Amino acid sequence: MRRAELAAHLDVTLLRPGATAEDVRALCEQAMEVGAAAVCVSPSRVPDAVAVLQARDGAAVPVATVCGFPSGAHRTVVKVTEASTAVHEGAGEIDMVIDLGLVKDGAWDAVEADITAVQWELDQHPAVADGARPLVKVILETAALTDEEIVRCCRVAEAAGAAFVKTSTGFHPAGGASVHAVQLMASTVGGRLGIKASGGIADTAQALALIEAGATRLGVSRAAAVLADLTD
Repeated sequence: MRRAELAAHLDVTLLRPGATAEDVRALCEQAMEVGAAAVCVSPSRVPDAVAVLQARDGAAVPVATVCGFPSGAHRTVVKVTEASTAVHEGAGEIDMVIDLGLVKDGAWDAVEADITAVQWELDQHPAVADGARPLVKVILETAALTDEEIVRCCRVAEAAGAAFVKTSTGFHPAGGASVHAVQLMASTVGGRLGIKASGGIADTAQALALIEAGATRLGVSRAAAVLADLTD
């Protein structure tokens, strides 16, 4: 795989709580330079990222943000408001965290309702009428789940209308992305949803292994290191 091809899989990510406007600018510049799939920033930084990309004619790089991050233990109305506000401010992709407690309770109807509410709200956005449906990526936190829970979460996310399932926030002590989890997710969704691997992706070899396992996006905070071993 060439450098540009791998770069096109990357959501270059900056979710550090103390990130500044200058940090966001640098992230957007990097995303445009390498040809990334998206930039992913904290909700309060969405306007900053949108402004930088528009000023640099980088509109082809969408802005992603997070919702219910990082715990997922937010009320659904909060997630809906957070996601809707971000799209209103120019985000095109929302990475929402499921409620892990509901998963562990086996409250699958409630897990699905949480995702469905966010997806429904975004489907009402005026951009949908123009064919630009905001993407919802459902963060499962796979390192904290059993295989059976991962499979069930994928099925619930698909039933709720999400576009992607995603491994991890990168903030959970249980860990981040793994090849096994991505393979399990890929076999469950069968190409009907995208798969985003994130959390702890540190180098080229790891990135390529996750793509080989079935990932269609990679969330990375160290894009330069991930691309370092490839050439154009």
